[in-house]
Amino acid sequence: MPRMLDVSDDVRAEIGDEEADRLLAGENAPGSYDCTSCRTQGDSEQERTSTVLFIGDETAVLAFAHATCLPSQVVQVTEEQLQGAVRSITAEGGPAGAGPEQAVLGVTSGLVLIKGELHPALVVEPTGPIVRPGSTDIGDDFLPLLIEQGFMPVTELNSVPPVLHGWSVLLAAGQLHAVLQPGTGGGSPVAWWQAHQALQVADSWRAAANKHQQVLLFAAPVGSIGRQPREDLLRDALDKAAANCKLVASALPLAGT
Repeated sequence: MPRMLDVSDDVRAEIGDEEADRLLAGENAPGSYDCTSCRTQGDSEQERTSTVLFIGDETAVLAFAHATCLPSQVVQVTEEQLQGAVRSITAEGGPAGAGPEQAVLGVTSGLVLIKGELHPALVVEPTGPIVRPGSTDIGDDFLPLLIEQGFMPVTELNSVPPVLHGWSVLLAAGQLHAVLQPGTGGGSPVAWWQAHQALQVADSWRAAANKHQQVLLFAAPVGSIGRQPREDLLRDALDKAAANCKLVASALPLAGT
């Protein structure tokens, strides 16, 4: 049965007419899939589905999304992003819905007290291990990859981490939209993490962000932090992750208001 697929001209130009026609005929398209944007299940036989082609430095991966979430498009990403960071394509570089469990970056906002002052913070924890591009190891390279990007290991939360230049947190109209990283080859910044729908942040968090003009970003491997319902519990989890050498951090300049 033909799938309800949208293949944009840009995607068609990259994958070729023959492959695009096979997709539209239902030969290579999945029936059910995990939407690469909202991460819930979709069905290309029952609802309009967008083909999204992620192109990294060496690899290209075709993924699928609800048409209501994303239009069919080509997305330029770094190789690290392609292998599991931003849009959570599988670690082996296979299409979404194939291969191992896909990892998604979970982001929690909260205020962190450092030296008697409250700082706005984002805590990032994947839902699964992040594997280094091209690696067949079953370990977790999330923190080493971030350290290579300039994030600093944290063993205790007693000082504000250094600023990571080139990165920023995009806040607009009181809502969190994305964490941006430098583009490849000195190009425009690209999203390292992007909210499917802009996330509302507390007035106190926004006020602290505007005061400091920066946001502290903490990152930990899967299973280190968890979803904490209160800021005191989040702080306890951060302290524990730091003591176990499972936490990196940087201060990212604020973009927007």
